[in-house]
Amino acid sequence: MSTPTGFMEFSRQLPIDRDPSERIKDWEEFHKHMSDEELRTQGARCMDCGTPYCHTGVDMAGGTSGCPVNNLIPEWNNLIYRGLWREALDRLHKTNNFPEFTGRVCPAPCEGSCTVGLIGQPVTIKTIEQAIIDKGFEEGWVVPKPPERRTGKRVAVVGSGPAGLAAAAQLNKAGHNVTVYERADRIGGLLTYGIPAMKLDKGVVQRRVDILEAEGIEFVTNAEIGGNIPAQQLVDEYDAVVLCGGATKPREFNIEGSDLKGVHYAMTYLNGTIKSFLDSGLEDGNYISAKDKDVIVIGGGDTGSDCVATSLRHGCNSITQFGTHEKAPLERDSLGNPWPQFPNVYTLDYAQEEAKAIYGQDPREFSIMTTKFVGDESGQLQELHTVQIQRMIDDTGRKVYQPVPGTERVFKAQMALIAIGFDGPEQTLIQKLGLETDRRSNVEAHKGRYTTNVDKVFAAGDMRRGQSLVVWAINEGREAAREVDKYLMGSTVLV
Repeated sequence: MSTPTGFMEFSRQLPIDRDPSERIKDWEEFHKHMSDEELRTQGARCMDCGTPYCHTGVDMAGGTSGCPVNNLIPEWNNLIYRGLWREALDRLHKTNNFPEFTGRVCPAPCEGSCTVGLIGQPVTIKTIEQAIIDKGFEEGWVVPKPPERRTGKRVAVVGSGPAGLAAAAQLNKAGHNVTVYERADRIGGLLTYGIPAMKLDKGVVQRRVDILEAEGIEFVTNAEIGGNIPAQQLVDEYDAVVLCGGATKPREFNIEGSDLKGVHYAMTYLNGTIKSFLDSGLEDGNYISAKDKDVIVIGGGDTGSDCVATSLRHGCNSITQFGTHEKAPLERDSLGNPWPQFPNVYTLDYAQEEAKAIYGQDPREFSIMTTKFVGDESGQLQELHTVQIQRMIDDTGRKVYQPVPGTERVFKAQMALIAIGFDGPEQTLIQKLGLETDRRSNVEAHKGRYTTNVDKVFAAGDMRRGQSLVVWAINEGREAAREVDKYLMGSTVLV
């Protein structure tokens, strides 16, 4: 333990973000850094609990509690307190291949289950995590470490998102020859094309890809397995195949007027902007622009928030975000949402902070449902019609939403972005390999084994578990790699 009374002596601190009204003018990351001394003080707040709930990730009450990659959080908090940054980096990398990603985009379920948070404010875990890895790169401590020997086994990884990169990194570490196939023109999957640059700088992604490549991993872009590369070819040519293609099929939103011009799915919108930004700094104009438009984002999750932030940077006229969920309370409900569950409390994400700074209020509308889109004579979206809703439990025990009579409203909009989640992985590759799926259309591969019904084909990440967090994808990629290593070698050197 750093100091037994640290959590009483020091208050929780977070880094000061760039001013919202200024940062929307560019696409740079918005977080500033804390000093080493400030981070040391935050590390001192860690209690080194006898049962550290922070580093045991489990699904709980529809959310995640603790860290799915089992980060050794009390250990590196103590090392930071003692000024042992390089040793802290070693402990961090022991469980997490890519802390520079999770330190930026993870919602930090570890902090939600921090014991200090039971009676006060949790330890600033996520900030310390990012600081450790960023200092590791700054000091030159993060360097390629190719395996000392090769096994002669060849493994194909399909998809280069967090699950695919984690699986590839671990399998390469075990000495196997790994080739990663990515259908996009850049490596990174959703890390590159799903998360805006101000949230995760693409240079941060490429920096890690360069290290993995220097360690011996081969990357192949513009390679769609089941498309321009036959799926069976991989099964025939490799000793094992790991499918990490993600859950990229958008949930359909088929209501009246959904075919109007101006109605777009969120990932189409985000992907286009990110690609144009990387290709030309948005100079080529090959993206859907929200400039001078009244924009409504349908969906209250992270993807919806990213759409809000992107629209602001495009120069939208106004922005509103719809969510079917109720407005969360200011404090945790100790009965309905007890610790160590992830706290369901009212907060402003970075995008809502920005919208509030520009327009003076939280852009979100809660407990609201869109009933139809209305366009003009040319088929261009002009209005969204809505109704307030309340959540009920039906006779079968399911949660359903009931419209509240007399709460109908009309919102002006020339653009609507649908960010209501995903309906599992795309099915082409699955069907061509004859893979069994579960009731949600995900690849059937039991957690802990990651094997499918097809010999030597494994599946991990969102393609197996459905849409989830980046940190769960890393966890699954690592675990799947361990099972592949056991399949190939009879035992495993991976943990």
